[in-house]
Amino acid sequence: MTLVFWYAEEKSRSVRLKTPSITGMQGGTMDLIEKLNNIARRGQEQVDHIQNEEATKTALVLPFINSLGYDPFDTREVVPEFTADVGTKKGEKVDYAIRADGSISILMECKPLGTNLANVQYNQLYRYFACTDAKFAILTNGFEYRFYSDLDSENKLDTRPFFTFDLEDFNDQDIDELRKFTKPNFDVDAILGTANRLKYTNLAKQAIDEVFRETPEEFVKFIVGKVYEGRQTRQVIEEFTPIIKEAGKAYIKEQVAQRLRGALASNDIDTTQSTASTDSASQEAEPDDDGIITTQEEIDAYNIVRSLLAEQVDVSRIAMRDAKSYCAVLLDDNNRKPICRFHFNAKSVKRVGFFSDKKEDRIDINSVSDLFQHKDQLKATVGEYLE
Repeated sequence: MTLVFWYAEEKSRSVRLKTPSITGMQGGTMDLIEKLNNIARRGQEQVDHIQNEEATKTALVLPFINSLGYDPFDTREVVPEFTADVGTKKGEKVDYAIRADGSISILMECKPLGTNLANVQYNQLYRYFACTDAKFAILTNGFEYRFYSDLDSENKLDTRPFFTFDLEDFNDQDIDELRKFTKPNFDVDAILGTANRLKYTNLAKQAIDEVFRETPEEFVKFIVGKVYEGRQTRQVIEEFTPIIKEAGKAYIKEQVAQRLRGALASNDIDTTQSTASTDSASQEAEPDDDGIITTQEEIDAYNIVRSLLAEQVDVSRIAMRDAKSYCAVLLDDNNRKPICRFHFNAKSVKRVGFFSDKKEDRIDINSVSDLFQHKDQLKATVGEYLE
C-alpha cells in the first residue's frame, strides 16, 4: 500500500493553498500562474478561430514564451523559423529557437491546436537537437507542452518527455518545474539534475493513475492476497474488483482531506465575521452572536472548496462566514456572490447548498470529501460571478 499512499500525497499537492510567483520582465513582478491562466482563458475564448498552426503560435505559443520572460519580438532571444543544414537535409526549419545566455538552449516545434502530441512525429526536433548546442526541446499544440532532453543517450533526443505542462490542467509542482525554464532562473545543470527523476516519477504517476482507473487484475490479486484468506477464484476476483476500486478512491479522498487539515494549521483563517441571513443571499447580515461555533468539518469543507477553485480564481478572494444556521463560502466576501453553504448543524444529516443564478439547491453528503464530486458546479457558480 506504500504506492497508494504516495499517489495520494502527489494528488494532494495539486490543491496546496500557497501560490508561487516569479519576477516578470517589462511589466515588473507578476504572478506566473496569473499569466498562464490568462493565456489559457484567451485560448479557450478563441478556440473556434484558432484553426491552423500560425494561429496557434500567435494566440498561445508566443504568449507562453513571453510568460517565461523571453521577448518573442527580440530575435536575439527568440529566433523564429530557425534554420540549419542537417546532413543531407538543407534549409530545414524548426519553429522557434530560444537563446539563454547568448547560445541556443531550447528548440520548439509547434503543431495546430487540438493535435494529439502522442501521435506526432518530431523529426525536425530530433535532427536539430543533435547538431545544435540546445539541451532541451519542446513539442507543443498551444495548450500542451512536452519537454525533451537527452537523458537516455547523450546528444540524442529522448523518445519520451521528462516533463509535460498543460495550460488547462496544472498544479503547484508543475509551476515549480516550469519556473526553472524562465529567463531569470534558467540553469541547464539544475534542470538536468532533477530531469531524470522527474521523468520516471511522471511515468510512475501515469502508471498508478491507470491502476486506479482500470484496476488491473494483477493489482486486485495483490490486494486480495492482503485481505482475504480464502482461495482466489475467478468469482472472488470479480467480486473484489469494484470493492478495491472504490476503496482506492475513498483512501485518496481521505488523504487529501487530512493534508488540507494540516495546511490549515499554517494558515490564519478569520471565522468570526458576520454572515448573510437569508437563503436568497441578500445583503442583510446577521448580528454577531457568541453562540456561533465554527466546526472542524466546516473548516475542512471550506479548504476543500478553496483548493477546488484555486485554478480558477485567487484563493484569497474566497471567504468564509459562519452563522447559527449555516456556514457560507463567498466570493470577494460579498453576500451577493455566494459560492455554497454548509448546513452541518443537524446531527442526522449533512447538506451543502450549491448556487445557480443565486438560487440555492441543497444536496445531502456523507462526508466533506464528497465535495470533490461537485467541482464543476462550484466552478460554474464562480464563473457566473467572474463574467
